[in-house]
Amino acid sequence: MKLFDSHSHLDDRAYEKDLDSVINRAKIAGVSKIMIVGIDGKSSAKAVKIAEENSGCYASVGVHPHDAKECSDRTVNFLKDLSESHKVKAWGETGLDFNRMFSPQDVQEKWFITQLEAADEMGLPLIFHERESNGRFLEILKSTFNEEIKGVMHCFSGNKKELKECLDLGLYIGITGIVTIMSRGADLRNIVPLIPVERILVETDAPYLTPSPEKNNIRRNEPAFVKSVLLKVAEIRKEDPEELSLKIFENTCRLFNISPF
Repeated sequence: MKLFDSHSHLDDRAYEKDLDSVINRAKIAGVSKIMIVGIDGKSSAKAVKIAEENSGCYASVGVHPHDAKECSDRTVNFLKDLSESHKVKAWGETGLDFNRMFSPQDVQEKWFITQLEAADEMGLPLIFHERESNGRFLEILKSTFNEEIKGVMHCFSGNKKELKECLDLGLYIGITGIVTIMSRGADLRNIVPLIPVERILVETDAPYLTPSPEKNNIRRNEPAFVKSVLLKVAEIRKEDPEELSLKIFENTCRLFNISPF
């Protein structure tokens, strides 16, 4: 089985004491590639450093909507400079989150649009975060892009209508460990069979969203556990896990412009 964890936060302090072991366990589990996702200037810089020091690891740079109130032109320019690294393969995590409103709506929208422009300038695909934006997220994307968008909806949790809109825009769909959780993942399990196989990615969002069965024994998620996400997706879609893992691996490499070898 060949696996690519398309979204992790290995820069998180949860891994300060055993990062090497975490990466090694991922490789043993068949996870040969890992995307480490930035959420602000500091975490993006750390993600790039980890990626540069570890084979099979890559980084994205960006400002999460929660942190939009701390963003500035200086921050965006710093991220552009970081993206010159050969290990930076995406821009994000960026988007809109009107659930907790850690940053005001107008501020989120301003820096979301600025980051869309920066990603386009740097020629990078996007990693999107969206929560309860009431259609505003898609409205901004549709008004910004004239062509299909090269990017992924991280931790997709939308309905059938939202899935169709994302697919129509050309986006990939990221599936997390939520799909393995009995009650919380019920709606997502109904959505998974509707995603074209060439648009599916799997991810951990580590250290968050630990999948079952690992969550029964450990709280902290890690890239090795993306295998449980893949196995559940294969079960739901009634597909051979090894064949599906190869297709999803190829999807992820194609999106991030990474050699599959």
